[in-house]
Amino acid sequence: MKLALIGVGLIGGSAAAAWRATGGVGYVTGYDLDSGAAERGRALGVIDATATTIAQVVEGADLVLVAVPVLAMRAVFAEVAEHAAVHAVITDVGSTKVSVLDAARDGLARGDKLLFRRFVPGHPIAGRELPGVEFADAQLFRGKLVITTPDDETDADATTLIESLWQRSGARIARMDAVEHDRIFAAVSHLPHLLAFGLVASIASEADGDRKLQFAGAGFRDFTRIAASSPAMWRDVCLANRATLGTELQRYRDLLERLQQAIGAGDAAFLERTFAVASDARRRHAPTLDAE
Repeated sequence: MKLALIGVGLIGGSAAAAWRATGGVGYVTGYDLDSGAAERGRALGVIDATATTIAQVVEGADLVLVAVPVLAMRAVFAEVAEHAAVHAVITDVGSTKVSVLDAARDGLARGDKLLFRRFVPGHPIAGRELPGVEFADAQLFRGKLVITTPDDETDADATTLIESLWQRSGARIARMDAVEHDRIFAAVSHLPHLLAFGLVASIASEADGDRKLQFAGAGFRDFTRIAASSPAMWRDVCLANRATLGTELQRYRDLLERLQQAIGAGDAAFLERTFAVASDARRRHAPTLDAE
């Protein structure tokens, strides 16, 4: 099976490497707006050949993996619809699913190919804080969760194919509704990234920011590791899921306001109650949260 990879980065490159390592695909052609990324992917053996256009990369492909920032997907899907084969199965690795489904419904439903029915939305819950195909790893998804959010119109055989590719790569599959996906991940993924970016940016912008960061310890490291992630990718995630993320952010801001008031008033009881709720929840979910 021939794979067309659109977006030669960490997640797309890792998926291509994993699917080939397990025999799911036999040949990978890659395209990236940054031609240097595609060339690095070829040099590293993540992909077999590079393409200079989307039309070229999807030519003859049985499978198309879209691994670009989520707000770029609408334009990508429109080009894929124009040039992909009618039998091609299409999937993505975006961190939001409602916006991606809307983009796919708009872009892939054009003409008589009915490619939207061959589109299987996916979201691997795996990654590293450093972006780039240089960090691609065929083992990245082993033991990790991959969410699929097929639409009512999605062909069952297309969904089976995509889920089997992830499972053969060592991942566990969970299906859910796209709206539920975005609501859950606004809380446990999108908001934490926003907070990590915000905290590091706040300290770094201070006059003595560099000095402060020189003394940061393990707690700061663990809380802010994800602030080294791709700014462009997370910009799009935050904007694509803005309504749900905004609700979570407001809830968090309300709690921060109450914490500030408690500190100002010396309200030790409120602080301890809040910390106890967090400590208990974190310890109860430690087996899942700390799993490698």
